[in-house]
Amino acid sequence: MNVTPTVTTLAVIKTRLAGAIRGHKLLKKKADALTLRYRSILKQIVSAKTALGDAMRDAHFAWTRAKHAGGDAVKYSILDGVERANVRVSAHEDNVAGVKIPKFSAKTSGAEARRMELAGLGKAGSQVQEAKVSYGKAIALLSELASLQTAFVTLDEAIKTTNRRVNALENYVTPRLQNTVKYILSELDELEREEFFRLKKVQAKKKKDIEARELETERLAREEAEDLKIVDEELKDFSDVVMGEGGRGAGGNLVEMEHDEDLLF
Repeated sequence: MNVTPTVTTLAVIKTRLAGAIRGHKLLKKKADALTLRYRSILKQIVSAKTALGDAMRDAHFAWTRAKHAGGDAVKYSILDGVERANVRVSAHEDNVAGVKIPKFSAKTSGAEARRMELAGLGKAGSQVQEAKVSYGKAIALLSELASLQTAFVTLDEAIKTTNRRVNALENYVTPRLQNTVKYILSELDELEREEFFRLKKVQAKKKKDIEARELETERLAREEAEDLKIVDEELKDFSDVVMGEGGRGAGGNLVEMEHDEDLLF
């Protein structure tokens, strides 16, 4: 990741890394929950298909018996007795780990119940009613199987999407952010070492300048002391002349004022 290695960028990347790790954990739990429900629905689908096969077989046998007992006229009498559908299918949603799954349920409205009581009244009435009950059970199983199949397909897509996100976070996003954090830390450490080295060089330069100034001050002090010493020695050599004592170039006292005696002419 092409970023500027600064402390602010490091804090931002660490926040993103923490969010990626937390999101990976949540998505992993979501995938586990969806997979558990997926397997449960798969078992229910297998049992529902088996039950539906048995129900459809019984319903077809019941209808065959009704046709055999009442003849082809039974079909027309049943069709004349039905104007509206007696079974209604309602749909609602079920939430599984944030995934909305459609669910269907068959309900009997009872609108044509009285008219269907007269169907097959002449003959084959019991066979017709038996066929009606058998087909009602088959329709209920069909609605249940439709719900399970729809939930199965929906969960399959949701699990694939969730697993792709989990793999992306685990194998791409998180390692990339971790490498970015390592890169920023290494660059910051390098900058810190460079700053420490620079400060050491600056301190060494200051210390060297201070020592040079001290040496220069000592040298000037020594030179001044030597000059004063030379001056003192020269003054000492000429002190007899200055004070008017005998010696080399003896003469009068050059410091004190002397008064000569008055001469009378």
